Amino acid sequence: MTTPRILCISFSDINSDSRVLRQLDVLREFGEVTTLSYGTRPMGAAHHLEIPRSLPSLPQTPTGILNLVLRRFRAVEMQAPALAESRRLLGDREFDIVVANEARALPIAFRVDGVPRIWCDLHEWAPGERTHVLAWKILVAPFMRWVCAEYLPQVDVSTTINDAIATMYQDAFDIEPEIVRNAIAHRADLEPTPMLDGVVRLVHSGGAVPGRNIEAIIDAVDILGAGYTLDLYLIASRQADSYWLKLQKRIDESPRTTLHPPVSPDRLPDTLNDHDLGVFVLPPHTANHRYMLPNKFFDFVQARLGLVFGPSAVTDRLIEAQQLGVVTAGYSGQDVAAAIAGVSRSDIAAFKNAADVAAKDLSSDRDVAVERAILTRLAPPPS
Repeated sequence: MTTPRILCISFSDINSDSRVLRQLDVLREFGEVTTLSYGTRPMGAAHHLEIPRSLPSLPQTPTGILNLVLRRFRAVEMQAPALAESRRLLGDREFDIVVANEARALPIAFRVDGVPRIWCDLHEWAPGERTHVLAWKILVAPFMRWVCAEYLPQVDVSTTINDAIATMYQDAFDIEPEIVRNAIAHRADLEPTPMLDGVVRLVHSGGAVPGRNIEAIIDAVDILGAGYTLDLYLIASRQADSYWLKLQKRIDESPRTTLHPPVSPDRLPDTLNDHDLGVFVLPPHTANHRYMLPNKFFDFVQARLGLVFGPSAVTDRLIEAQQLGVVTAGYSGQDVAAAIAGVSRSDIAAFKNAADVAAKDLSSDRDVAVERAILTRLAPPPS
C-alpha cells in the first residue's frame, strides 16, 4: 500500500505554533508529512521546506500594495513574497493531501502539483484577523474575503475553532466548517497544587504581540500589591521588536512581575501547574477577539489553574458553566485587579478543583478524534 504524501502549510514557525504542532502529530499517523513554514523542521515532519523569516505572507511589496488598492486580487494573490518563495520551494513535488493552515495559505494550496485533497484549517475568522489596524482593514480585509470566497467552496474539508465562527463562515461563504478547538494537549496527568501561604501566584503565557493587553495584567498585579505575584512566559513576535523592548521595560519596572523564557507547548501544563490563576484579558478589537477560544484557555485548565478572563462570549459561557474562575468587568488593569481581589483563597482553590474535573472534556481528545475522521475520509484508497 502506498503511503499518502501529506503537505502541511503554515505561515508560522510550527515549532512554536501549538495548534499546528498538535495537528502534525495526527497527520503523521496517516502518511509521510512535508511541512512548508517559517523556522526549522518540526518534530514529526519527514521533510521540511523552510520559508525565510524575512519574507512576509501578505503582498507588502509596492506592486502588491498597488494591486490591493486597485482590488486586483487575482493578480495579487501570489505576490506575497512568502507565497512566491513557497511555490519555488515546492517545485513539481506532488501530494495526496494538503493541509492549508489559515485562509492565506489557500492560493498556494491550490497550486500544488498532483490532485491533492485539501483541508483548510481556518483557525479564526480570516477577513477580520486584524481589522483594528486601519491599513489592514482597508487593504487586506477585502483581499482575505476574496480569497475565502474564491477558494473555500472548493476545499474538501474546512475546520475552525468554535460554533460562533463556523456560523460566520457558513453565512458568508456557504460552507459548513467542522469544529476543531484550540485544545492542544491530551488530559495532563496533574493535580491542582496547594496554594502557598501568603501569596496568590498569577501567570500568563503566549505571544508578546501588540494588542494582547499584557500591560493590563502587569498593572493589575502592581495594584493588588503584597501577596500577589505574576509570572510571564512569553514568545517574542517576529515583527514587533520595538514593542518587545517596551514591554520588557514595563516588566522591569514591576517589582511583582517575573519574565521567564518561553516554554514549548508540550511542557506548558507542567510549568504552569505551580501557579494559582491563569490570566488573559483581550479587548474585543475584532470579531475573533469577541468570539475567542484561545489555546491558553485550555492550557490553563490542563495546568489545573483558576481562570481570570476578560469578557468574551464563548469563554464567558464555559467559565460560568463549569465554575472555572471569574470574568472581569472590563479590560483595564483596574478591572483585572478588582476581579482578583473579589475572590477568596477558598474560591481560588475551588476554581482549581473545577479545572481538574473539566480537564478531560477540555482536553484535545475530542478534537484529535475529529481530525482523525477527516484524514480517514481524505486519505487516498489503498493502491
